[in-house]
Amino acid sequence: MKINFKVLSTFLAVAENGSFRKAAEQMNLSLPAVSMQVKQLEARLGVALFQRTTRKVELTREGEQLMISARKAMAELDAALMGIEQAANAQQGHLAFACVPTIAGTRLPALLTEFARRYPGVSVRVRELTQPELLEAVRRREVDFGIGPQPEKAGELHCQPLFDDAYMALMPAGHPIASKSGISLRELARVPLLTLGRSQFQRQLLQALRDEGLTPDLNYEFTHVSTMVAMVRSGLGVGILPGVAVPGTRSLKALRIVRPAMSRTLAIITIRGHSLSPAAARFVDMCDLLGQPRPKRVG
Repeated sequence: MKINFKVLSTFLAVAENGSFRKAAEQMNLSLPAVSMQVKQLEARLGVALFQRTTRKVELTREGEQLMISARKAMAELDAALMGIEQAANAQQGHLAFACVPTIAGTRLPALLTEFARRYPGVSVRVRELTQPELLEAVRRREVDFGIGPQPEKAGELHCQPLFDDAYMALMPAGHPIASKSGISLRELARVPLLTLGRSQFQRQLLQALRDEGLTPDLNYEFTHVSTMVAMVRSGLGVGILPGVAVPGTRSLKALRIVRPAMSRTLAIITIRGHSLSPAAARFVDMCDLLGQPRPKRVG
């Protein structure tokens, strides 16, 4: 049986006020309109909902049953509407995204902290993935979006560029070549190099070396930036890494690679045509903060 939402609200107003007149005032309706709506409801149900006297209005047993059920239904509807409204305002909800480790371990913490301050009701799940794994997670819609290097072939993916990230050579501050303002691949080919494996970054580096006709010492390959940085500190070699991953410390020196200049574009990666949830859209709007460098540390 279909019951008009407005009629049910009017019934509750009469039941809770114990008065047709007060219900009319509350609903901003005329007294005859309230009386007519209640009569229509009673006719639809085939029972009397109120016992009317000249002094008071009381619920019948059937009226009490309807009031209890109607209150529960209204409370559930109010909660659902409030949840939708809060989700639309990103005051609550869920957010899942993937991020390459070089961003997750450097620029992401400050952004997540600010997002949590603005939207404390949103739960966030972050997956640290290499670029190939990230792209696959986006394609399978396991995450709302990814933050990583823009792929060479986008295909069904949509990329929203954030900032360009120059490739750097990292070495101890006392290294013989640390006094330079920039360094070429040819110069780097003369020293032991430490690289990050299984990444678009490594593929681009190897291709650039081949284009220059260089065969440097590439005996050391690492998965995590933190491990590479520790090896650079120990004097094992010169690390090649994205600028975003350069640690802010005076004990190490980072030189931009020139001749040829090398960089990658960091982007928000989604499925083309996919609409983000309100929480995801708010987070993406804040991702410009990822382009801001971390403050340098002493030591």
